[in-house]
Formats: sequence, structure tokens, C-alpha cells
Amino acid sequence: MFTRLKEDIASIIERDPAARNSWEVVTCYPGLQAIVMHRWASACWQHGFKWLGRFISHLARILTGIEIHPGATIGRRVFIDHGFGVVVGETAIIGDDCTIYQGVTLGGTSLSKGAKRHPTLERGVIIGAGAKVLGSFTVGEGAKVGSNAVVVKEVPAGATAVGNPARIVEKAVTGSREEAAARLFAAYGITPNGDDPISKAMHGLIDNAASQEHQLVKIVQALKAAGIACETVPELDKFNPDRLNKLVE
Repeated sequence: MFTRLKEDIASIIERDPAARNSWEVVTCYPGLQAIVMHRWASACWQHGFKWLGRFISHLARILTGIEIHPGATIGRRVFIDHGFGVVVGETAIIGDDCTIYQGVTLGGTSLSKGAKRHPTLERGVIIGAGAKVLGSFTVGEGAKVGSNAVVVKEVPAGATAVGNPARIVEKAVTGSREEAAARLFAAYGITPNGDDPISKAMHGLIDNAASQEHQLVKIVQALKAAGIACETVPELDKFNPDRLNKLVE
């Protein structure tokens, strides 16, 4: 028990620059306190003391603002940062080294008793503030869920899910130091160059339109130079791709 507690404290100090020392983490971090109380509740639940497990979970919610069902499975070095409003359902599984921010729900969409109803987070997953992960699917190792995203389908390992409903951004493997650091930890699920895929698509369309306009201008100039008359059309406002790209950032 004490070995796991020391692991938890060390992981919080490593990931949270506001954490100054172990005593502060033990006494002032509700995420750690909720996980410790969950271990008590889970032990009661697994040994058949269901009511006692639920009651300890209830007390933990009152004291920390974090509700974790005693049937949930939580791995090692899980960090619930700030934590207020976090809800973890009965059949949820949270892998080692995951990070969960305030307002997160790991919820179920099925009413079948005894079935797996809640999500599984594999190792190193980061769930941003206010995100809702709903269903019995898996969020792959090292994946990130952006703040306020609503995820209702599987997220591949290493990908980022953003938006409502969440869209998946799969990352290309790069060797930059920043990308390597982001794979280990990214505050609130924010990663370098982690744009919304819809925004990326809009940027691509704007750039393509700008390229086509440039080509049309060259074609008209070539036709005129060859003495071929071109029908003139009313001149419109000049296409400004830079201004449009700023609008969709």
C-alpha cells in the first residue's frame, strides 16, 4: 500500500509544476485522496462488502468532489488533477500513468447489468477537462482526449480526439523532442500541432482554392498574349487566403 502511495506522490510531483513537496500532495490534492479511498472501497467491494464499498465511495465524493464507483479498476500512478466533478463508472478500467482533469465523465450507455458498460483507458491516456467518454470501447495507449470532447467511439493508440462529437486526429510519428515529450504528458490533452481535423480540412481547401486562382490568372494572361479574346466578368473582391485561414484557426 505504501509503495503505491509513494509512486502516486512521485508521479504527481513529476507531472504538476504546482506540487512543491510530498506533504502538500498528501494533504491538499483531492485526486490522490480519492484514489486512496477508492482502494479501500474497491477492497470491500471485491470481498463482498458491497454496501460498505459504496459508502466509502460516497464519503470520498463528499470530501473530494470525485465520484469513483468501487467496482471500477484503477491502475498505478493515475493522476486526477483538480478533480472536482470527475465521475468514473462501475465497469471503467483506467490503466497505469493516466491523467484525468476536472469535470471528466467515464460513463456508460447501456443498461445491461453485469455487462461492460464503461470505457477502458489504456496506459498513458490523458483526458482533458470536461470531456465525456461514454461507452464500453477502448481509448488506446498514449491517446489524448481534448477538453470538452464527447467521445462515443474507440480512439486508436497515440491519437487525439477533439470536438463534439469527437473527431479523431491520428498523429504521424516524428522524432522531435517536443512531440516525444507530448507523448509522455500533455496538460489538458493539448499537444503541439494538434489542430481540429475540420480546421485542417478547411485550411487545405483554402490553400487549394488559392492555388487554382493563381493558375487561372496565368492561363488568362497566356491566352491574351496569344491574341485570344477572353470574355470579361465583373471583378470581385480579391481572394485573400491568409485572411480566410485566420478566420478558421
